[in-house]
Amino acid sequence: MSTSTASVFLVLLILHSLRTSVSANDSSDILYDIQRFIGTSVAPPFTDPVTRVRSKDIVIDPKVNVTARLYLPGNAIPGKRIPLLVYFHGGAFFTESAASPPYHRHLNSVVGIAKVVAVSVNYRLAPENPLPVCYEDSWLALNWVFSHLKGYGKEPWIKNYVDFRHVHVGGDSAGANIAHNMAIRAGSDHEMGGVILDGLFLNCPHFWGRSGR
Repeated sequence: MSTSTASVFLVLLILHSLRTSVSANDSSDILYDIQRFIGTSVAPPFTDPVTRVRSKDIVIDPKVNVTARLYLPGNAIPGKRIPLLVYFHGGAFFTESAASPPYHRHLNSVVGIAKVVAVSVNYRLAPENPLPVCYEDSWLALNWVFSHLKGYGKEPWIKNYVDFRHVHVGGDSAGANIAHNMAIRAGSDHEMGGVILDGLFLNCPHFWGRSGR
């Protein structure tokens, strides 16, 4: 199945799961109950028995429920700085999460092989949170990461291990689209002074084009 076909199928599947009911008092009110048939499984954070990579979940902003899953190599040494990967999961903006088993396995593998710290961002999903909410959540997360460079952040895995000269952003599908957006925005935002992204990784990026056609 091609990427475009899979994306269309995913959208149709989610739209099909929208069940509507009409209020008895007001026939103009339509209530939506959103059910996702895929991408809802969750893997807990733990120390991977194969890669020895440690992981944990953190809250970036409780007001809007932006969270992330952090990964740290098992042989990381405090004070010895290593690169950072900020990762955005795919799912056509509608499904999956940073805790989805495929992404948890993927980040465990990447961190174990590349010996980097990883921040896997959990942004809010559509259709409950229409675009551009996912971009704003991701930007919030990226700013949170770089708050540690400025001395404001308090997350020890970032404070004690990350080399901010080597920060990469990446993602797949919709997440690659978000990563591309974050890289462009970081390069043009003067309030993030001193921030330099060292690399950009886009796996099967999901782009519509300028006109959306």
